[in-house]
Amino acid sequence: QVQLVESGGGLVQAGGSLRLSCVGSGIIFSINLMGWYRQAPGKQRELVASITSGGNTYYAESVKDRFTISRDNTRNALALQMNSLKPEDTAVYYCRAAAYGVVYWGNGTLVTVSS
Repeated sequence: QVQLVESGGGLVQAGGSLRLSCVGSGIIFSINLMGWYRQAPGKQRELVASITSGGNTYYAESVKDRFTISRDNTRNALALQMNSLKPEDTAVYYCRAAAYGVVYWGNGTLVTVSS
């Protein structure tokens, strides 16, 4: 059974930092395209950042130079370092894994940024 479990969300003031983690089980992390998505209240889920098995990264324009995605295949772990947080970063953040046409999602972790 595949599981992705996120952690690290919470309440932080604008300008602060948080580090999100995602740990997977039941899948081979090293062959997966991994990503962080977020969904704010009343909005569609959107891609925040992704990282390939080879370490190539992509960032949404809104988080470039503030967020950093990383992965540790030996620990089946994915991380998102979020700096200079803004109120508009408030959302539920989801970990996603994709390989060979199959997609897996975590249950999400809530990030709230106060102004």
